[in-house]
Amino acid sequence: MQVSVENVGKLERKLTVKFPAERFETQVTARIAEMGRTVRLKGFRPGKVPTTVIQQRFGDQVRGEVLSDLIGTTLRQAVEQEKLRPIANPSVDTTGRPENGEITYTATFEIMPEFPEVNVAALEIKRPVAEVTDADIEKMIETLRAQRRSFDPVERASVEGDFVMFEYSAVAGDYRFPTEGLERAGSVLGSGTLFKALDEALTGRKADDAFEAEIAFPADFRNEKLAGQNAQVSFKIVKVQEPKLPTVDAEFAKLFGITDGDLDNFRKEVRANLERELKATLMARLKSEVAEKLADSHPELDVPKVMVQSEAQNLAAGSVPRGQQPPPQLIEAATPIARKRVIAGLLMGEIARKQELKLDRTRVAEQLAAIASTYEEPEKVIELYNGDPQLMSGLQNRVMEDQVAVWVADNAKTTDENLSFDEVMRPVSA
Repeated sequence: MQVSVENVGKLERKLTVKFPAERFETQVTARIAEMGRTVRLKGFRPGKVPTTVIQQRFGDQVRGEVLSDLIGTTLRQAVEQEKLRPIANPSVDTTGRPENGEITYTATFEIMPEFPEVNVAALEIKRPVAEVTDADIEKMIETLRAQRRSFDPVERASVEGDFVMFEYSAVAGDYRFPTEGLERAGSVLGSGTLFKALDEALTGRKADDAFEAEIAFPADFRNEKLAGQNAQVSFKIVKVQEPKLPTVDAEFAKLFGITDGDLDNFRKEVRANLERELKATLMARLKSEVAEKLADSHPELDVPKVMVQSEAQNLAAGSVPRGQQPPPQLIEAATPIARKRVIAGLLMGEIARKQELKLDRTRVAEQLAAIASTYEEPEKVIELYNGDPQLMSGLQNRVMEDQVAVWVADNAKTTDENLSFDEVMRPVSA
């Protein structure tokens, strides 16, 4: 086997590989002979199919399979011989025909970049730290009560928190919505379902009230002909209902899987859930901090184009409806962020390799258990992961990234940032 390497870009390599045509023909002959012993064809006894018939019926298929196998085998040998680290499947080009007693093919691919020395000790990392308090537990219980609230009709005027059902029509210039009659809608005042001006118009109203008001519709309103317009709106209040929160008792606890209704066990379960969510979010924030600081420390690192393109495609796909292809301009806009993410991911992988970090199987089991615990039948989720190499590989990669983030934080200039549960889980954007 003869191998030559050509640099066709900073990270692009083109391998030219030649191997004896005799090797190919020998394997084709052996494969056809094997088929003759095993194939079943109408009109022939098993094991008695003539070689000429096998060649006529299956020759092209066998030659294609043997060529594919030989290219795969010799390519792995060539890559190892030249000490290359491809990052994706290569693009292979060949006629498949012998020339001068040899079969030649080319394989083009990108390789891993040469990594600089990563001076982790110089990185300044902020590590978020928080814990679940009793107040956080009570706040979550109030949230759970609100989620299961009921509403009772009232005759008084509406206030924040009440459910108001109403009918309306809106006129902006020559446009009327709906074209005829009234549209019916309903919302809990102050919940954010409606925009502020509409909430204010519906506050202080009783059932059967009819009135008009000039309403400024926001620019992002779902009806494009009303969006950003001032409209004259006619209202009729259908009903006003006040919220009624359930009592925190044994029956309430049973709604959340506490079969014995014990409130202490219920609060322990709430705490466990909050601590699990907090732990995952703290790790995600630390990993994001580490990734950003690593990427910022080596902004000029050469990275494989195919990886950046794939990441940009994934980022852009998250901004369009499922099943739709993102437009090229959206992919282009996502490319700088994608490049930064790829740099961070490669550097984290290199740190894991250089520091010989081993996958923590206990951490993998803990994360799998945490994922499974959010489903009604956790054992089936665990079984699914254990039976799906792709799912398990994804989980293991996330765990290794967590381990790298912790290692970097432990070896960098790291300061702990003490935060409350809410500050971690619901950060306010600047």
